[in-house]
Amino acid sequence: GTLKAPRAEADLAEISDQKDSGELAIIEGNSLLPVSDPTNPEPQPVRRIRVVVTGYSSTPWETDGDPYLTAAGTWVKDGIVANNYLAMGTKIRIPEIFGDKIFVVEDRMSWTKGNYHIDIWFPSYWEALNFGAKRTYIEILEG
Repeated sequence: GTLKAPRAEADLAEISDQKDSGELAIIEGNSLLPVSDPTNPEPQPVRRIRVVVTGYSSTPWETDGDPYLTAAGTWVKDGIVANNYLAMGTKIRIPEIFGDKIFVVEDRMSWTKGNYHIDIWFPSYWEALNFGAKRTYIEILEG
């Protein structure tokens, strides 16, 4: 009996750490329930637009200026997209291809591609090339 208590306390400490990350809550010391965060609700789509989606990378011939710096002045990273129509910082989803993953507009593209084109940043030229071009819908998210 008492030999298991330290392990149980260790398990409880681990679960408490998860609670802080917004995953689980301990209720009355014996129940685990998912935590919803009312201060950070799931963004809801406010508009759906049909677009062409392609990929780009940080290669000098695909970018203007520093290939690792976006038009918004941030460093490129997973989840960055380029578009000329949507405001910088706009959050979107591409549900048919990426499910619930949220992308953020932080870059611009050649004006020849038009407004209904989304360019997704990839870490390598080959990943961007292999992604190809796809016609799909994006969801523009609120806030």
